[in-house]
Amino acid sequence: MLKRFTLLVSFVAFFSCQTQNPSDELSRWEAQAARVEILRDDFGVPHIYGKTDADAVFGLLYAQCEDDFRRVERNYVWAIGRLAELEGEDALYSDLRANLFMTEAEAKAAYETAPDWLKELCVAFADGVNYYLHTHPEANPQVITRYEPWMPMFFFEGSIGGDIESISTEKLKAFYENEDAMAFNEADILAEPQGSNGIAIAPSLSESGNAMLLINPHTSFYFRPEVHVVSEEGLNVYGAVTWGQFFVYQGFNEKTGWIHTSTFVDFKDEFEEEIEESENKIQYKYGEELRDVEEQKVTLKYKDGDQLKEKEFSFYRTHHGPITHKSGQKWVATKINWDPVSALSQSYTRTKMNNYAEFKEMMNIRTNSSNNTVFADAEGNIAYFHGNFIPKRNPEFDFSKPVDGSNPATDWLGLHTVDESILILNPGNGWIQNCNSTPFTAAAEFSPKRENYPAYMAPDTENFRGIHAMKVLKEVEKLNLDSFLQLAYDPYLPAFEYLMPELISALEKSEKADHKEILDLLKAWDYRTSKESVAMSLAHFYGENYQRTFRSMGRFINPMPDAKVPTQGEILEVFESTLAQMNADFGTWNTPWGEINRFQRLSGAIDLKYDDNAPYIPVGMASGNWGALAAFGAQTYEGTKRLYGYRGNSFVALVEFGEKVKAKTILAGGQSADPASPHFFDQAQRYADANFKEVAFYKEDVEMKVSERYHPGKRN
Repeated sequence: MLKRFTLLVSFVAFFSCQTQNPSDELSRWEAQAARVEILRDDFGVPHIYGKTDADAVFGLLYAQCEDDFRRVERNYVWAIGRLAELEGEDALYSDLRANLFMTEAEAKAAYETAPDWLKELCVAFADGVNYYLHTHPEANPQVITRYEPWMPMFFFEGSIGGDIESISTEKLKAFYENEDAMAFNEADILAEPQGSNGIAIAPSLSESGNAMLLINPHTSFYFRPEVHVVSEEGLNVYGAVTWGQFFVYQGFNEKTGWIHTSTFVDFKDEFEEEIEESENKIQYKYGEELRDVEEQKVTLKYKDGDQLKEKEFSFYRTHHGPITHKSGQKWVATKINWDPVSALSQSYTRTKMNNYAEFKEMMNIRTNSSNNTVFADAEGNIAYFHGNFIPKRNPEFDFSKPVDGSNPATDWLGLHTVDESILILNPGNGWIQNCNSTPFTAAAEFSPKRENYPAYMAPDTENFRGIHAMKVLKEVEKLNLDSFLQLAYDPYLPAFEYLMPELISALEKSEKADHKEILDLLKAWDYRTSKESVAMSLAHFYGENYQRTFRSMGRFINPMPDAKVPTQGEILEVFESTLAQMNADFGTWNTPWGEINRFQRLSGAIDLKYDDNAPYIPVGMASGNWGALAAFGAQTYEGTKRLYGYRGNSFVALVEFGEKVKAKTILAGGQSADPASPHFFDQAQRYADANFKEVAFYKEDVEMKVSERYHPGKRN
C-alpha cells in the first residue's frame, strides 16, 4: 500500500515574532488612513468613507478588526489551511482539504493573474488588517501575524465554508491515513437549517409603487457584521460582510439589492479513478491512455501544548480534481468550482450594479456556485437566479453519485449560461420567494416548470419555510416597510398543521385523565408561536422527539414512499416521553415558550457559553425546521436545560427602492464583540421584539446619527 504521509516532529517556538514593518510601509498606511473616515452611528455601525475603493476597503477591514478581530483572524486561519496551529492535531485534515484545492504557492500565483484593480483591493485588505495590528499590539494575533494580498484568494465565497466545506474531512482522513472504510454519522436532523430567506416584492404590490426586498440570512449568530462602505469612485453599499471579506456579501446600494440563499444545485461531482501504481509513478486511466497522477507534498503545522509540530503529506490530483476519498477500492477525485480571481471579481462588482441588466451581465461571470440570488432594483424589477455556476453534464450518466472517471464522456461540458439556468423576471403574481426550497414554487403559478430543466439543475425539495412564505405572500395586497416586516415575522408554523392532527387524534382516544387538559390546549392552538404560548413549548419538544424516533417529517411535504407512518400507540409513547422530559427539565410541562427559549450573550468569545441562572431575553420566535420565516434556532448546552439561540435570523434588512433607497435592519445582539462596548448587546431586545432600526444610507442622515468620527488609528 502506498505510504501517504510521513511524520516529522520538530519543536519550534509557538509564537513567532511579528515581522517589523519598514518605515516606508508605515508611512503608506498612515497616508491611506488619512484618506479614510469612519463614522460610527448610534448603534456602532461603521459608515466608512474613502477617496478610492481601495481606501474604503482599507477602512472596512480596519473597522471589522475593531469590532471582532478574533473572528476575522479565525476565518483566515481556517480558509488558508492553518487551523491546526490554533486548534491542534484534530484540525489537520481541515488544513489538508484547503491545500488540496489551492496551496499557498497557487494562491500567490492566482493573485498575480488578477487585474490591477483587484490587486489594489487585495493590497488594501492586507494593509487594513496590518495597520490595525500595528495600532493595537494588544490584539495578540494567535496564528497569522502579517496578512498578505494573496490571502483573499482562499476567501472568495460569501460564506467562509463555501463549496469546500461540503467535502468530508472524515473521508479525507480515512484515505490519507490508509484506514479502512469508516462509518459516518448522519447529519443531525434537529440542527437548525443553514440558509436564508429572500423575498422580492414588485411595484404592483407595494404601497409606494416601488420594488422591495427582504434580506434574511439564517447564519450562526455574530457570523456577519453590518457595514456601510462608500468611496468617491462610485461605491456606496450597505449590508452584511462575512468577517474578513472586503465586499458586502448580502445587501444593497442605491439602485439594486440582493440576497443569497443556499442552493441545492448540483455544482460538485465525484469521479472514480482507475489507478495503476508502479514502483516509480502513479497513473490513472483516461480513455485509451494512462495519465500521471499529480503528486504534491505539503508540510502542515499543528499545535501541541505550547509547541508547534509538523506533519508532511503527499496529496494527489487528477484533471478532475484532488483525490478526497475512496469508493470501494477506487480513488475518488472531487471536482468543484475553483476560480478565485473571477469569483472575487464577481463578488466585488456585484456591489456596484445599477439595474437588472447590469446585474444579469455580472451574473454571467458564473462563479457563485453555492447560492441562489433574489434581486430587486430601483427600476421596479424583481428577479430570481437559481444557482449561478452550473456545469453541463452528459445526460446519459447519473451525476448524483460517483461516475466513471476513466470515461471521457463523463467530463464536464462547460457551464450553463444564465439564460439556460432557472431564471425568473417580473412574474405576473408580483412576488418571488426562495427559502432554500424548490424554484418551482418561487413565483406561484408563474414559477418555472421542472420538466424544462435537467434534474441536476434543481434537485431542491419543498420545505416548511417555503410553504409558509407562499401562504403569507398569496394574501399580500399593498406593502410598506412596516407591513413587510410583519410578513417576514409572521408567527405561523406550518409544520404543526401537519404534525398536530395526528397527535390530537391519538390524544382523543387516550384514556389518561391528564391528557384532557393538554388536548384542549392543543385543539385551541392556531400553530402560531409566541413567548406566552405553552402549546408552542409542547409542540417543539414533541416535534423534536417525533423526528428522533421516526425521522419522517419530510413525508408530509415531499414524496417519501418508504417513510414510516407511526401508529397511535407509538405517537402516544413519544408524547409521554416528551411530557416526562419537560417535567424533569422545567418542573412542569406547563411552561411558556419564552421561559424556555432564550437569547443570551455572556462573552465575546467565538465558542459561547450559556447559563440558566444568568440574565436572558425571552424570545417568541421558533426554529426554521417548523417553518418559521423569522428563524431562531436554539438548543441546550453543557450545564443548561433551557434553550439558547445560536443560529437563524442574524443580520436582517428590509429595503424599499425608489428615488431614494429606504431600509430597516436588525443585527443579533450587537455590532461589537467587546463586552465593555455599549454595542455588545444593544440590539438584543430589539431583535427579540422585531423592532428594527432605520438605516442611515445618505451622508446627511449618517451625520445626524454619528456617535464617533475618526480616521483609522486615531480613535479616542
